[in-house]
Amino acid sequence: MSAPDVHQAIDAVWRIEAPRLIAGLARLVRDVGIAEDLAHDALVAALEQWPASGVPRNPGAWLMATAKHRAIDLVRRRPMLDRTHADLRRALDEKQHQAVAEIDAALDDDVGDDLLRLLFIACHPILATDARVALTLRLVGGLTTDEIARAFLVPEATLAQRIVRAKRTLAEAGVPFEMPRGAERTARLTSVLQVIYLIFNEGYAATAGDDWLRPALCEDALRLGRVLAGLAPDEAEVHGLVALMEIQASRARARTGPAGEPVLLLEQNRARWDRVLIARGLAALARAEALGGSRGRYALQAAIAACHARARSADDTDWAQIVRLYDALGEVTPSPVVELNRAVALGMAAGPAAGLERVDALRNDPALKSYHLLPGVRGDLLVKLGRYEEARLEFERAAALTRNSRERALLLERAASCVRHAAIEPL
Repeated sequence: MSAPDVHQAIDAVWRIEAPRLIAGLARLVRDVGIAEDLAHDALVAALEQWPASGVPRNPGAWLMATAKHRAIDLVRRRPMLDRTHADLRRALDEKQHQAVAEIDAALDDDVGDDLLRLLFIACHPILATDARVALTLRLVGGLTTDEIARAFLVPEATLAQRIVRAKRTLAEAGVPFEMPRGAERTARLTSVLQVIYLIFNEGYAATAGDDWLRPALCEDALRLGRVLAGLAPDEAEVHGLVALMEIQASRARARTGPAGEPVLLLEQNRARWDRVLIARGLAALARAEALGGSRGRYALQAAIAACHARARSADDTDWAQIVRLYDALGEVTPSPVVELNRAVALGMAAGPAAGLERVDALRNDPALKSYHLLPGVRGDLLVKLGRYEEARLEFERAAALTRNSRERALLLERAASCVRHAAIEPL
């Protein structure tokens, strides 16, 4: 195998094995920063040795074995480790072979539990949301700092500092590498799901930049969600989130035109929707409902997405049911954004005048002051009512608020379309 092929193989192995490796090491050393350093030491060793010796038959096991030896050396050498590490060091001095065997067992067993613990640590509420996202993608998603920085349009140095600060915060706070219980677990799971969904949403509708979609982020979020569903099979909201992401992701091919321009839901070619992802999403939704989670915030959103997925066309959509689902979602998680989405559905179910009345009731909400979709939705309803000049102003206002260049171009085109329609309106 040539050197470039070996490096490509190492990269592929690292993507797969890094989360498992870091999770196992973190359980031993009780510090995600040190665990990541040890894992990278194993990666460096692979880069140095594999081009000459070839890729091992079981490369993941090779990385794990190398990391184990580094971990054992660290435990033996470092004088300032905490009480848990000191206990391990004394055990090594008293009975080295037995201690090594215990470390081997600790790293080899309960890989799934380790990954779940690592995900809960990366999404610890002590961290700011942007730090949770970055740390989750780095430790559990296996992305490089550069990849995460490019995905979220921040300088690599800024992103690197964010990750370093997050790891330092966890270490200084003495966050235990254990699964939380009771109310704390529920609160932490909420954080985990929020982070995964934030990653997905940034890929599904990028808030800024030149791309309408960032498919790689959607794929990362889906992978994390599926892993979490496998590790926590009895958590209804986990399945609700996976259902929502699967169904939303099914539309990816239909959401952009030939030049990468956005194609809105009602104008999409539904034949291009991925039926396999839809089937997976509906199955996950059924699982969430069977676990008693039909009124969870993600399950309700997944049920709304399912209404679209089951309809052959926009006209066949059960808009009245979508309104009812938004009513339920508004009770579970009251939000002006939920109300805005409900207004859209109401406009489809009861007519644009009814939708516009509800949107107008939201215009003074401070939370929507800079939200570009408010004037965007209002403009769409005004077009349907034939009030083109008012609609033009709303589309231009929405274009000024969005930070995504593709979306801005679409909104300005819709504003120009209003001018053309107004010009041919009879006097």
